[in-house]
Amino acid sequence: MKKLIIMATVLFMSLQIKAQYMALTTRQQALVAIAACEAKGNIDGLKKALDEGFDGGLTISEVKEALSQLYAYTGFPRSLNALGALQQVIKERTEAGKKTEAGRDADPLPKNYDALKQGTEVQTKLSGRPFNYEFAPQTDYYLKAHLFGDIFARNNLSFADREIVTVSAISALPGCEPQLMAHISGARNMGVTDAQLHEIPLVLQQRVGEAEANRAKKMMAQVFNEPQPAAVETVDFNVWPKGNPNDAYAQYFIGNSYLADMGGGIFNVTFEPGCRNNWHVHHKQVQVLICVAGRGWYQEWGKEPVEMTPGTIIAIPAEAKHWHGAARDSWFQHLTYHKDVQPGASNEWLEPVTDDVYNKVK
Repeated sequence: MKKLIIMATVLFMSLQIKAQYMALTTRQQALVAIAACEAKGNIDGLKKALDEGFDGGLTISEVKEALSQLYAYTGFPRSLNALGALQQVIKERTEAGKKTEAGRDADPLPKNYDALKQGTEVQTKLSGRPFNYEFAPQTDYYLKAHLFGDIFARNNLSFADREIVTVSAISALPGCEPQLMAHISGARNMGVTDAQLHEIPLVLQQRVGEAEANRAKKMMAQVFNEPQPAAVETVDFNVWPKGNPNDAYAQYFIGNSYLADMGGGIFNVTFEPGCRNNWHVHHKQVQVLICVAGRGWYQEWGKEPVEMTPGTIIAIPAEAKHWHGAARDSWFQHLTYHKDVQPGASNEWLEPVTDDVYNKVK
């Protein structure tokens, strides 16, 4: 009976996860993660996304095409690095005996193919109107003849898939919001449904990063004339690792926290916005906190809270009752270690930090 209950629970959770993605197919979800990781230069994340993509039905030809197209948006260095990672993943899968479909290559173009003419038509369809970049005629030619003429003419990726790739990649490029908005609008003209577009930030959040998801959400809200999502300060987990869910201490936290072992007795603790730990005391030892990313708070019992931003260092005296955690609108990361550790040192976890107390910090 117990086994049946466990199996039913697993099935229910699986159905819930699948229900989150009603519009994007499994292979399209993989394209989102692959494109964004390529744009970030996150090779480890890219290799994981590639492996999952092949398991989900992507072919080598489709992935090659996506990564080659992206040189026009993220540059040759990113594209070439990503193609190198693709080679490694294919080799590793072959050695492990995992099946990886080659897929079909694009059909040859007719001998009389006019890239400039076709590219102009494709660009007009994407933009919803004719577009001429008169300020830089040569760039205008490259866009029409090469990107939208030569590259988009290759039919081993659909126009819709190409725009899913493009929107996902530009979501990972800070400072490119105008281009992101343009491609979100253009994607709708190229066969990407509104439901599919709205699912891209969810995939980015779960498989790439908060910053990329928030950027996509914000620009989509503008395109769709929707309420803007609450502004949340994010952190780059490529700089300071997020680590694994802090399950062992979850009972002493409000919200989700994560723990990464940095070695030498030093840990990086990541707090999601609004997350904080309970009041607690370190007996016979000093705890040191070093904020490395985001924004958070530290407070000793009976004292005013102290804002923590990158570079803030706090040495918490032994026997001091205190708490620390993220600001309500920011992720927060701090390194922590103990010093002056005496025999019999221990941690004592106390009551949660109430909303009344937490809401007083600004």
